[in-house]
Amino acid sequence: ANAPIFGIDTNGFVNEWNRMATEITGFTTDDVMDKDLVRTFITPEYQDSVGEVLHKALQGEETANFEFPLFTKSNERVDILLNAATRRGTDEVVVGVVGVG
Repeated sequence: ANAPIFGIDTNGFVNEWNRMATEITGFTTDDVMDKDLVRTFITPEYQDSVGEVLHKALQGEETANFEFPLFTKSNERVDILLNAATRRGTDEVVVGVVGVG
């Protein structure tokens, strides 16, 4: 994929991180898996707003084109325009969120 893609579970912990997300941030899959996405990788002034978008996606309310400011491994900020989509299991129960840049 040419876009960064990440996934979180219903607790907000990273469970998917593609190659482009690694290229943009410098964090490998091993660096990010099972870590709190918002508290660990989002700049402090955006943690509430990004957390709200992800919370809404967990409730089934998807958001397109919102600003997603990530910290890189070198502690720089990278702004990604992101779409947050609800991720459902085979039984249609929400299992998390997938974000595509």
